[in-house]
Amino acid sequence: MATSSPKPLQPLKGVRILSLALNLPGPAALMRCQQMGASCVKLEPPAPPGAPPGASGDPMGLYNRAAYTVLHEGVRIKVADLKTEQGQKALHQELAKTDVLLTSFRPSALSKLGLDWKVLHKRYPALSQVAIVGAPGARAEEPGHDLTYLAENDLVTGLDLPPTLYADMGGSLTASEAVLTAVLMQQKKGKGLLIEVALSDAAGYLALPRQWGLTQPGAAVGGGHAGYRVYPCQDGRVAVAALEPHFAKALCAAAGVPYAHILTMLSPDTHAAIASYLLGMSRQSLDALAREKDIPLYTLTNQ
Repeated sequence: MATSSPKPLQPLKGVRILSLALNLPGPAALMRCQQMGASCVKLEPPAPPGAPPGASGDPMGLYNRAAYTVLHEGVRIKVADLKTEQGQKALHQELAKTDVLLTSFRPSALSKLGLDWKVLHKRYPALSQVAIVGAPGARAEEPGHDLTYLAENDLVTGLDLPPTLYADMGGSLTASEAVLTAVLMQQKKGKGLLIEVALSDAAGYLALPRQWGLTQPGAAVGGGHAGYRVYPCQDGRVAVAALEPHFAKALCAAAGVPYAHILTMLSPDTHAAIASYLLGMSRQSLDALAREKDIPLYTLTNQ
């Protein structure tokens, strides 16, 4: 008998959000809010000169149209040049029926657009604003991006770029959380509030396990635990996450390693024995082992 997926919760159903945010963090936050039931409108600037017909004024639409399309599913997009009188008129028509404004400008740029919080709050007292910035407070005017915020928090190693945009995506989650907070406080107090979300803070939050020493080289989840590592196998790699004692015991039993207690997994001999065992296994065999012995692992190619 087929079972249907549970209906997604929509805590933001009936909430109207207007976004002026471009690139990734703001649109990703708007995507999350739309998925939570919010009615979402985005005002974009006109496409830059020389752009293909029908191009977006959001740089993401030119960098990666596929990503742009996913980010804006279910979002009503309108074009408005906020530096013109006509664009300002369109902006305020939307603001008059908006619950939460989402922005990703520096404070000085917001002021130039007539969106200084004091002015905005006076004109629309029930409106809240979630302002995404690079860094908090006085640093909000500093230039920066995902990569610099990760570097600042010791999350960039060697010369390789990080595999994803951690600060941007972490910031988008923080921003969607801020929207929920703003709506809750609006309901309690009957007036809007300003919440600043800093991408550097999001990177700092993601970096906490590293700051605590959990992921530093040699620490338990930094390679020190033989059951929590990436190993080579016959035809690729295997990511092993046998951290809890019952998983570690199952891994040791498969590899023929005597397991006395949790400290067994920190022993160089255990590391060597498990590495040798996994090197002799194919990805297919390891996938079967994971199913049969209930060991958390995932096989990868060498690419």
